[in-house]
Amino acid sequence: MFLNELKAMINAGKLAQQEILKIYHTDFSVEIKSDDSPVTIADKTSDKIIRNYLKQIFPDYGFLSEETEDDLSRLTKEKVFIIDPLDGTADFVAKNDEFSINIALSYNHQIVAGVIFIPCKKEYYFAMKDYGAYKVYNDGKMKKITVSNSKDSLTLLTSRFHASKQEEVLPKLDKRIKEVRKVGSSYKGCLIAEGLAECNYRLNEGTKEWDIAPMDIIVKEAKGYFVKPDMSNYEYNKADVYNHKGYVIINSLDNIYHPILNLDK
Repeated sequence: MFLNELKAMINAGKLAQQEILKIYHTDFSVEIKSDDSPVTIADKTSDKIIRNYLKQIFPDYGFLSEETEDDLSRLTKEKVFIIDPLDGTADFVAKNDEFSINIALSYNHQIVAGVIFIPCKKEYYFAMKDYGAYKVYNDGKMKKITVSNSKDSLTLLTSRFHASKQEEVLPKLDKRIKEVRKVGSSYKGCLIAEGLAECNYRLNEGTKEWDIAPMDIIVKEAKGYFVKPDMSNYEYNKADVYNHKGYVIINSLDNIYHPILNLDK
């Protein structure tokens, strides 16, 4: 059980959410990092709040965060917090309300707890290993969530800003896909876990551990599948944090369109 860590992750996310929303409604500036991705004061503020809060309670845990330089000391730790303090900065800058806050706990390279906040909706999703996945609404009500059982009339979620060629061509190849929706950040994984969509294919090099860590456990605990394109599971707290070749989120293995996973061969 990792209930203490999960509670702390939720509290840290709530604090970060408050400050992010204050910045969101101002004319903030945007910087471009060395990898050509955008960053704002909201990313940095959220990172500081989350790390400081968690370090006070769990000083011996490791940390991996998008906005903090990685000194690899985390590789010596069994328990590591993996943080994207503002996932979907492009969505934040575009002010489409679909950015998120991602916090996860890795234990011996597996995600055992995760939380994703959707600040503009004031809702969040969380999961803990063998405990299930849940959504908490803006009025504080909570419900257990599970993936859809649909095997046809599927809804495919694609990225607003980073869609791959496979994502774009898939609806033409798989006739079971009846709707395509562009959705920002890790919100895609939450919607699939909640049963409001069935699939998301991200088949490129563009993401890292902090982009996917809480989605992984939330989807799996909602009885869905979060896998690499070769159908294996991800490990976390690696020296190389890139998610090479991307990932697949699906409600049922029956719904995976296998040819799309081999387009480049």
